[in-house]
Amino acid sequence: MARPKVTIGWAEHVDLVEWGISGLPAKIDTGARTSALHVENLVQVSDTEVDFDVIVHRDRADIYVPVRATVLKWARVRSSTGVYKKRCFVRTRMKLGPVEKEIELSLVSREKMVYRMLVGRTALSRDFLVDVSKRHRLAPKGKKPRIRITKDASNENRNP
Repeated sequence: MARPKVTIGWAEHVDLVEWGISGLPAKIDTGARTSALHVENLVQVSDTEVDFDVIVHRDRADIYVPVRATVLKWARVRSSTGVYKKRCFVRTRMKLGPVEKEIELSLVSREKMVYRMLVGRTALSRDFLVDVSKRHRLAPKGKKPRIRITKDASNENRNP
């Protein structure tokens, strides 16, 4: 029997479990096929790996998590402005409410965007319904989750 879908709002807080990031503000975007994450200092270190810094705060570029990840693919993506650019895609585990699942993320600069992360249709499929009239539907009433970085995660995500 299929598990019931979780109803979420148009903005929620997600955890990127493997990278030790929790409470990251994310915009839920059913118009976007893929998910995107704001990163800086993207460097290809081999044919199969990239290093990058996940910038977790909108106003504090000095708060970031360094990550080394396996490249899933490089692909052309059309931005919301209609411009095509080549982006790097990686996989990681996302936890949104009670659901934890592996998702694909494109790594991009979202510096001018309010939300550091965009969760697209592919990551939402089979598990979620979106209530566009609500924001932070999964947050406890009157409480907004704080962004947390697991101390060890920032040192262990990137191998020297």
